[in-house]
Amino acid sequence: MNIYVGNLPYELTKDELKDVFQQYGEVSSVNIITDKMTGRSKGFGFIEMPEASSAKEAISKVDGYSFKGRNLKVSEARPREERNDRNSDRRPRKPRQY
Repeated sequence: MNIYVGNLPYELTKDELKDVFQQYGEVSSVNIITDKMTGRSKGFGFIEMPEASSAKEAISKVDGYSFKGRNLKVSEARPREERNDRNSDRRPRKPRQY
């Protein structure tokens, strides 16, 4: 099961996040989302746990958990929605007249 984790401390490492969830079962992957330009954490990530029962227990126990001064927001991850090309909804620009 894929789990969304939000409101993460920006300095949190993957290993620290994994340790929180391993208390409830096997963790197959940890992904903290980072800004492409700066490499800084965006404050959210995803945990993959192969057993649904362990994942549901982790969600219920870790949601609201205070970690490094922040209350974690934890839920089952929703499928990623397809994004349109950012420019596809815009009207074509008129060429500038100089």
